[in-house]
Amino acid sequence: MKTSILKSELAGSWYVDDPVRLSNELRAYIDIEKTPPVKNLLGLLLPHAGYRYSGMVAASGVQLLEGRTYDRVIVIGPSHQVALPDCVSIPDVSHIETPLGRIELDREAISNLWKNETFVAHPYAHQSEHSVQIELPFLQEVLSDFKLIPIVCGQLNEASAALVGNRLLPLLNEQTLLVVSSDFTHYGRAFDYVPFEDDIPSNLKSLDMGAFRLIEQNDCAGFLQYVENTGATICGRSPIAVLLSMLGEDARVKLLKYDSSGHLSGDWTHCVSYLSAAVTGRWKSADTLASADSNRSEVVAPKPLSGTDKLELLALARHRIAEKLKTDEPELNLKISPAMRETMGAFVTLHKQGILRGCIGEIFPRRPLFEAVSEHAVNAAFHDPRFPEVREDELEEIDVEISALTSPKTVSSCDEIEIGKHGIVLTRSMYSAVFLPQVAPEQGWDLETTLSHLAMKAGLGSNDWKNDCEFQVFEAVVFGEL
Repeated sequence: MKTSILKSELAGSWYVDDPVRLSNELRAYIDIEKTPPVKNLLGLLLPHAGYRYSGMVAASGVQLLEGRTYDRVIVIGPSHQVALPDCVSIPDVSHIETPLGRIELDREAISNLWKNETFVAHPYAHQSEHSVQIELPFLQEVLSDFKLIPIVCGQLNEASAALVGNRLLPLLNEQTLLVVSSDFTHYGRAFDYVPFEDDIPSNLKSLDMGAFRLIEQNDCAGFLQYVENTGATICGRSPIAVLLSMLGEDARVKLLKYDSSGHLSGDWTHCVSYLSAAVTGRWKSADTLASADSNRSEVVAPKPLSGTDKLELLALARHRIAEKLKTDEPELNLKISPAMRETMGAFVTLHKQGILRGCIGEIFPRRPLFEAVSEHAVNAAFHDPRFPEVREDELEEIDVEISALTSPKTVSSCDEIEIGKHGIVLTRSMYSAVFLPQVAPEQGWDLETTLSHLAMKAGLGSNDWKNDCEFQVFEAVVFGEL
């Protein structure tokens, strides 16, 4: 197999770039912390800030690995820079390099994970993402040879976290360690999170321990709801949800150490919380996994959208755009029907005098349709990098179109794709692109022309769709303003 290396960009900023100094620093953290040993260690929950801030907290967990050996380590951390809705990414490389050396990836296991649509190889998700890479020198310091599965986790809900967890469970055994990477509350105006201004240290700890109590109880739904209700800026909430989805009934997550950058810097107006925890007990059984997969295979068709539903969704999309442009926009009296609450993917497309003016959405269903429409109306108007932001003086000239999507399904051959009926997701290694069902008919393209343009959109050659590409198809209910 050809050697391809992802060189970590953290050296020299997140930690020192000299291997001897780095090893000495890590060893100092580890030797200071004396964490009591634990039995049946399954994994660790560790912070991922620069070592000068979170090194002591991380070391209290890493110290438990002294004298242990593992064939494989899975590290899963959140994506801070790249949107990965309802999926996770593993880099398409053979090794990751830090100042302490190269770590070989478990390519055989990774190749099997990539066969599932939830696992991708996003070309930009790993280049400067610190959440996974910050853990690697610590692991190199205390463990001998091991193969690595580095996972950058996208934005998951309870269902998609369970999908990821169920794909990882078969890999988890006595010779595999799981490391979940997450910082806890990011407090301050720079993080747009100031829920209180008095007695910040104790209020922060209370907020973080409220979240951790639900982690201790293996309550994935409760943890995610707590984060939603409090707005707690826990960046690794999705990786934590994946962890909780895999824990057996007797598994425990035990707090080892908690601290904040405020204690080091003295600045409580801008600080981040850190904790480390040990995961012990047993993972879910294979029987539980098979049952979960069986239950998910019984797909219930979403409720059809009525004419009134479509009008309500279009009004919602236009209102959200206008709301961003005008400070005095009147409140929308939205009537949310059961069909609008169905979990579906959605795209919002804007046209100005018949010409595309913005289009953004999500393919994989992860939340109620009306919530997806609400967010992507704003994204299409103000965050499509191909276009300038929509201005107030052109709003009346813009038409809104919504595509409500079925879940993508893998097809064995591109010959199964029906132009005009199917939207298409093309994937080849780290390259991926999507066309909505209406794209090809609007352009007058046949199947071959469509796939050529889709391949080029993904960054491939026009004929590369003919070799080593995977295809998924989905259908869409498309409706727009008259």
